[in-house]
Amino acid sequence: MSTTVGTNERLRTYLRECAEACNACAESCEYCYRECLRSEDVRREPLRLVRDCADVCNLVRQLITRESPYSRVLCSVAANICDASARACEQYEEDYCRRCAEACRRCADACREVCLS
Repeated sequence: MSTTVGTNERLRTYLRECAEACNACAESCEYCYRECLRSEDVRREPLRLVRDCADVCNLVRQLITRESPYSRVLCSVAANICDASARACEQYEEDYCRRCAEACRRCADACREVCLS
């Protein structure tokens, strides 16, 4: 029984950390999106990806908050989208793109921890 309690506590910790990482990632993606729109060189593909990433991260955070049984399933999707968004943002030198890529990587890692637990 103590193993189950420890496992449940660990999962709750991973879920909380994932929700926090998703929130930070969504905020960073939204900021990156706004800054990219202001840029003279509008980057269509990264714009789509950071918007998709922000949306899926917001959804995962909401599902975790309401303790949805689907939050773990969507974490797998979020990890993949976060990785794609990070790769796209890493191609640019602007500070906001770099910060977005870092937030996406942290979020992808947190989502994978949930998937593996």
